[in-house]
Amino acid sequence: MAAGRRPARAAAAAVVALLAGASLAACAGPAGNARVATVDASGDGILRIGLILDNTGNQDFLNASQLAAAKLAVKEINAAGGHKGKPVELLPEAIGTDTGARARDLVAAKADVVIGPTDSSRAADAIDVLARAKVAVISPANTAPGLTSYKSGGYYFRTAAADIAQASVLVKLAKDGGAKTIAVVHEEGDYGKDVSVAVSAAAKAAGLGTSVDAEFKPGQAQQAAATAKQAAPDAVVLVARGGAQGAIAELNNAGLAGSKLILSDGAVNQYGAGLGSKALDGARGLLPGTFPSAHFQAELVAVDPGLKDMAYAAETYDAVNLAAIAAAAAQDDAGASIASKLLAVSGGSVPNGGGDSGETLACKGYQECLDVLRRDKRPDYDGESGPVNFDSNGDVTAAAYMIYTFGPDNSAKMTGAETARSSAS
Repeated sequence: MAAGRRPARAAAAAVVALLAGASLAACAGPAGNARVATVDASGDGILRIGLILDNTGNQDFLNASQLAAAKLAVKEINAAGGHKGKPVELLPEAIGTDTGARARDLVAAKADVVIGPTDSSRAADAIDVLARAKVAVISPANTAPGLTSYKSGGYYFRTAAADIAQASVLVKLAKDGGAKTIAVVHEEGDYGKDVSVAVSAAAKAAGLGTSVDAEFKPGQAQQAAATAKQAAPDAVVLVARGGAQGAIAELNNAGLAGSKLILSDGAVNQYGAGLGSKALDGARGLLPGTFPSAHFQAELVAVDPGLKDMAYAAETYDAVNLAAIAAAAAQDDAGASIASKLLAVSGGSVPNGGGDSGETLACKGYQECLDVLRRDKRPDYDGESGPVNFDSNGDVTAAAYMIYTFGPDNSAKMTGAETARSSAS
């Protein structure tokens, strides 16, 4: 999750707040690359999983869904025999924004793998501590593109796609609507700039012309809208978060409304009467992830009957399962061993085989993947969030998106799904 974002994937509404920029300048990470290293077993026989729940204030609802998902995964793993016959331990949770301090607490508690944090701007503090301690880190929510190249020594992974992965889907929505040319209007800041550049590149690859890419500050989108209108595009891709509503209003004033608009994930919301009548009628947008199955929702509610939102639940559930499957593949619970097997068990490409070049079989859930291992095959975990297939940077190479279409009342309904794939390796 980028700083300040409040998703509600399982609800009809998506609540999105302003991006607060984050510096991702990496500290000196540990030497080597744990993702492809050959390591000796060094665990103590007990797989311990820690959580970093860093959501407070109006974002604290995000903690419950992740905690429920982690508890559900651990419950199922232990029902299948745990790790090497011993129960997997989910370390006691704590909530707070000081991810560095939480990481140090988890190292002291002998965590082998840590799930989290949520906020991209707080990821570095946790990664630095955990990577130095050779603890694997899997975030279910970090989306900042800069984390792809963060120096973690190969200990950092994420089951959420980077923000820029949505670019090809945004362009496809425009092209499917008959557009030959697009204009991009983006909010200032890392999110707007990164995604808008990716959209322009995706448009070129898809044979669409990009007539203009106009930037605006929140509340000051009038000139950007005028620039887009002058370019006379077939469609406008709006890349925004906190300033999205004001930008939509200005685009409407410029005659760019309804089905001409394609909205990035940060701009999708249930606007209703907050915008003029039919301002978004026919507009399309996307949200990352997949709509949770009824079975998965029921299982989560059984863990936490008070659960109101399921944002990042699928990604958290998959992160815990992947960690346990990696430990089973390595026959060791140490963080270095887990990190060295995550590419393989996720279905990713392992450089030079890495000792994991055997026959691959798709599997869902810990028990099914454990059965694959027992048959001397390589598991390819496909989870609740979809295929993972980590690349050499620890990023997912298949990103699922839910497509939303707006009606005349400026409310959005889910109308489809798309998958963006990366060629990264």
